Amino acid sequence: MPVKVLARDANELRVRFIGESHTSLQVLRERLNSDKGVDYANYFPGHPELDDPEFFIRTNKGVDPAKLLMKLLGDIKGDYAALNI
Repeated sequence: MPVKVLARDANELRVRFIGESHTSLQVLRERLNSDKGVDYANYFPGHPELDDPEFFIRTNKGVDPAKLLMKLLGDIKGDYAALNI
């Protein structure tokens, strides 16, 4: 999943997920918003044929949004890796 960082500071991160769909971003948004370190998280799809979706994360003071994003992505990956069909 290629990611382009658009803006970053101590408590905010804005990234673009290249080639991702609503399905994966919705899961990520729900996980982020349920984390106690997150103040606000959402994605903005843009034009369906022209734009890759942008994701915005604002964390509470002292929480690094990039580290939190990486941790939650790892958690989600682990959840799917544990599936047995």
